[in-house]
Amino acid sequence: MALAPSTTAFKSTSALLGKGIHRAAMLSIRNPIEMVVAVLIMASFSYFTLYNLARTSDIFTGTSTRLYPATVYLPVDGSAFVPLAPAEESTSTKSALKVVHLKQLAVIDPEHDVQTVARFQELVANQVYVPDEPADHQFSYARGLCYKPSKDSAACADLPTWETEDQVVLSYAVDATSPVRRELARQWSHKVDSLPPTADLVSQSNQDEGENILVSLFIITRNVTLRIKELIDMADNVDIFVILAGYITMIITFVSLFVNMRRMGSRYSLASAVTANGFFSFMLALLTVHALGVQPSPVVLAEAIPFLVVTIGFERPYKLTKRVSEFARETPLTRQDVRETIIRAVDAVAVPIARDCVIEIMVLALGAKSAIAGLREFCFLSAVLLAYDAVLLFTWYTAVLTLKLELTRIREISGMKPSKTTKKGASGPSNMSFVRRAVVKALSDDSGNVSANSDIQKSDGSFIGRLKLLMIVAFVAMHVFEFCTAFQAGPQVDVTQPAIAQALTKLLNQHKTSEQAGLPLMVKVFPAVVFRVPSANKSFVPEYITRPLEALSEIYAVYIQHPVISQWLIIGLFVSLFLNTYLFNVAKQPKTIPAEQPKAVQPAPVAIAPVPAPKKPVSPPPSNDVVRPIDECLALIKTPEALNDEEVISLVQANKIASYALEKTLGNFERAVSIRRSLISRASITKTLESSLLPLSGYHYDKVFGACCENVIGYMPLPLGIAGPLRIDGIDTHIPMATTEGCLVASAARGCKAINAGGGATTVLTADGMTRGPCLSFPSIVRAAEAKRWIETEGNEILVDAFNSTSRFARLRKLKVTLAGRLVFVRFSTTTGDAMGMNMISKGCEKALSVLGEYMPDMQIISLSGNYCTDKKPAAINWIEGRGKSVVAEAVIPGAVVEKVLKTTVAAIVELNIDKNLIGSAMAGSVGGFNAHAANILTAIYLAAGQDPAQNVESSNCITLMSAVNDGKDLHISCTMPSIEVGTVGGGTTLPPQQAVLDMLGVRGPHPTHPGENARRLARIICAAVMAGELSLCAALAAGHLVKAHMAHNRAAPAAPLPGSCIKS
Repeated sequence: MALAPSTTAFKSTSALLGKGIHRAAMLSIRNPIEMVVAVLIMASFSYFTLYNLARTSDIFTGTSTRLYPATVYLPVDGSAFVPLAPAEESTSTKSALKVVHLKQLAVIDPEHDVQTVARFQELVANQVYVPDEPADHQFSYARGLCYKPSKDSAACADLPTWETEDQVVLSYAVDATSPVRRELARQWSHKVDSLPPTADLVSQSNQDEGENILVSLFIITRNVTLRIKELIDMADNVDIFVILAGYITMIITFVSLFVNMRRMGSRYSLASAVTANGFFSFMLALLTVHALGVQPSPVVLAEAIPFLVVTIGFERPYKLTKRVSEFARETPLTRQDVRETIIRAVDAVAVPIARDCVIEIMVLALGAKSAIAGLREFCFLSAVLLAYDAVLLFTWYTAVLTLKLELTRIREISGMKPSKTTKKGASGPSNMSFVRRAVVKALSDDSGNVSANSDIQKSDGSFIGRLKLLMIVAFVAMHVFEFCTAFQAGPQVDVTQPAIAQALTKLLNQHKTSEQAGLPLMVKVFPAVVFRVPSANKSFVPEYITRPLEALSEIYAVYIQHPVISQWLIIGLFVSLFLNTYLFNVAKQPKTIPAEQPKAVQPAPVAIAPVPAPKKPVSPPPSNDVVRPIDECLALIKTPEALNDEEVISLVQANKIASYALEKTLGNFERAVSIRRSLISRASITKTLESSLLPLSGYHYDKVFGACCENVIGYMPLPLGIAGPLRIDGIDTHIPMATTEGCLVASAARGCKAINAGGGATTVLTADGMTRGPCLSFPSIVRAAEAKRWIETEGNEILVDAFNSTSRFARLRKLKVTLAGRLVFVRFSTTTGDAMGMNMISKGCEKALSVLGEYMPDMQIISLSGNYCTDKKPAAINWIEGRGKSVVAEAVIPGAVVEKVLKTTVAAIVELNIDKNLIGSAMAGSVGGFNAHAANILTAIYLAAGQDPAQNVESSNCITLMSAVNDGKDLHISCTMPSIEVGTVGGGTTLPPQQAVLDMLGVRGPHPTHPGENARRLARIICAAVMAGELSLCAALAAGHLVKAHMAHNRAAPAAPLPGSCIKS
């Protein structure tokens, strides 16, 4: 059934979102230190910007009470102003003819200097211009901003000046009817509030800037305390309960975060990083909403913070951390690729987390459209905060997790013991008191004694999750049904004060006498801004305390703010950053212990020959029936020969020895394999492996360890058959085949007999070049095209020299470059001597790409293998361009031999080959599969000769052609195989049985005079053997003998009652 378009679109959007998160996380994982520093710098700039904005707040000034603007309204044909509630303001604004902002400036001057006040009036009315740009379209209060009662009047409204014994209050009426005028009024008011100090007057906020640090802290503390007391006095009991419950829940949320992170093995670092992640998101969200014109009041922020913490929560970073911890425990950390572990965890949780964030942001966006004052700002701020939190989670916090895991891995590689916290976190708080256990259980989101699936389910139903849901539902319900007044503004300006009442009366009279007297008027009254005559500051703090603080301030002003010194400090910061990044990358590399060179033993004179020191006798291990305690066995770990097998097994089961390190610990490879087999058997369901017929003894495990296989529990013998001999290029060669398929060797032997009757097989090698195709990324397709042109022209020789410098045998022969959008794929084709060459060519590619990066600094290496090689996967490029050795083999079989040996005719086998191998494969859409069973012969030889059997995917590419020649009497057969990947050095060719097979073929090891000749000879043998197998199978199919042969030769006798072994004891 087809998916609905909406479902398809949702899945494609989720996939696109997951891919974007994957790329962002990958960038952070590859450059963790740079990402952390970049986010810290961005957060620092946000902090200082918010701090400078907050400096104009009354929290930082000497005032202790925050007043909010009050609005009065003159209705149609009204005789007096009527106070308006904040909720009614938006409705009245639409119906009012004029909207006026009443701005008052209180000048405190006990001396009553008339000239000072007059100069200040001139400054405010004619010298404060808005906007800042353009300069030819600026307005001042007297020129375009003031309120004019009549349309035809050119003069501003004449407002009275209110005078008392020690102050003068100046009133200004600003026209704010349209949105443009309201913005100009806001800018003008802000500029007046922040007028710089002059010789005559200074604003209250600027005067407070001159106070020392302790005085400023005292003012802030006093204002916050008085503000809280003021809000508590004004609020209802329900309001106090809701806000108090919010703060308690916030504290519980933080405690829960630290408890959960501690249970996962981190004392404070990860929990602190999550807290910092939330704090950075909060600062960036505040800055963003401020830039968008939303101004949450301090009261709204103070009431919103606990609900922001509860709403956003820490579940997302906890889920990511938990998944990283689960993946990190799968294998020993010293053997892991930390970047792979982190990106697996990110991919596992990215889409669910992103989906939940998008849904929550959409819900909060709907809440931001509500008409409830305060709740609207809260929802908008929460939505922006949630977006920043998600972005920083997959960038900054992911980088922190990478650093944390890398440092833990480095400590383990260096031989340091794992932290106790990790062990305790895994085992649970078993040694805690009952009360402490109960608290931890209530605050934690999971338990260390359950499975991963149970953890997730329990996390979803945890105590904190239920409490958060209850709080959010209660909070929204209270605001929707108006059960409380949280998020509402504080006290407003008292419009009955004499200075304000006099100004309002004047405005009312002027409006009544104008031609618009019958129309409504709305006046918004702002709290007065205080200016005073400058006076010397008197500090109540002793001088011996303030002097050091002032010295620190001077140092900051001289060194940090100095235009030259600050630049050097920035340069030093970046040098330190790059140095730390380099040292961290060096520390990530595993330590390598150089092999000790054997020292030449010089013969010593007999007279002074030293007497060898007697060796300390080692007591023989007790029998397996006696198992000593763990502690006693652990003390003997340095002398493993003193431990019996059961004691070693008990040490592994007690996690004192790693199972994968038994060979290194015991020094006896066969004993290590035997003990590991016992461990695996006892941990399995059937428990049969320990006494099974899988062979163990008599194998060269020292050749396997560190080269061919890990966690070895024995070896798997395969029957080895011989077909032939087959005359290949004039040399009679026996074909070794390791297989369990009956009739395969017999069929190949029949083909060899037929080919030999016609004079043997002839082979040619048309190409030799192993390939590796890295994937590179550039900022744009233009840069990608430039890179392609450079590699194909002047850069070709440079890359060839860099590549060839890495090996005596690797020689770069060809570079094929192609583009896919901004991605560039470069296919390096290289001769590698007698080795198959994947490791050799990878080393050369790394060197060449590092040189390419010097010419293309904006290049990013996505993957050293970009699947453009292509290795162990079917690909048309291998079929067309070739990979490894490209070989063609042919033979001519007389017609009499076809009839006598192959039991068919030339015409029949030619027709079968066309219909089956050519047309049939074409109908199947095959790539490189125009043959009968090339993979059968090739894989059997691969297993016998120590080749990589997984490479049979591309190595089996083959097209078999047959035709009648010599007037249709004889048969011509050829096999073309463009991508045979073989080597006679390294890998499985180092094992003695496989070396014996290569010895038989005469191609063991490197060729003494012509490097690469042995590997090329092996490829020719394989291609000729494949041709023999093709000939025999096609003949059997043409004659209808295939099923008969298999029924006769590929059916064993009835099984014996007891299982037997193919290895005789």
